[in-house]
Amino acid sequence: MNARMKFSWCVLFDWDGVVIDSSAQHERAWELLAAEKGLFLPEGHFKAGFGKKNEVIIPLLGWGDDPEIVRALSDRKEAIYRELVAAEGLTILPGAKELLSALKSQGIPRALGSSTPRANLDALFAVTGLDAYFDAVVCGSDVTQGKPDPEVFLKGAELLGISANRSVVIEDAFAGIEAARRAGMKVVGVATTNPVSELTMCDIAVESLTEVSPSRLAALFDQTRP
Repeated sequence: MNARMKFSWCVLFDWDGVVIDSSAQHERAWELLAAEKGLFLPEGHFKAGFGKKNEVIIPLLGWGDDPEIVRALSDRKEAIYRELVAAEGLTILPGAKELLSALKSQGIPRALGSSTPRANLDALFAVTGLDAYFDAVVCGSDVTQGKPDPEVFLKGAELLGISANRSVVIEDAFAGIEAARRAGMKVVGVATTNPVSELTMCDIAVESLTEVSPSRLAALFDQTRP
């Protein structure tokens, strides 16, 4: 039976900070870009921008808002990031692959909803093989509005054929949590970027995905249907 016919709910995953951890490489990429271009980075910039599209972050940094300048800076930052990941590798976060595997084995629809550029995802999928665990992928280039706008998650649920109120998002960043809430979705917050005590807007807050199972996610919904 098709998974979309069998199950009335789905799971939407953020990428960096939920499935994999390359936040250190992202932060260093911003620092290296700033040094290379002679640009100023304010204190706390990385946490403030985490989970948002570069097209939002760069103007907020005061680096310019001309589309060509923003695009060039964004492309260079991501190229530096890919170089760092290629040299250093990355970490699949505890419980992530196990949860994805369990959801897949039960036929529960799964999508990736991330601000990450497609080129980054393609490179990381080639290294990890994690694309095999997703029924659909929505990345930064597939949407016009980045998080905290809910577009990325709404599009992911649409691709899976599941309504927003029957979707659960797994996120670590405040921008992503807000996006899920604005979409009318359930939210599981993972304390990789922010402590559990600050994930108060989430239906469930955990230290890692080792604490999450398909049955725990199913309990978020009315289970009168499978």
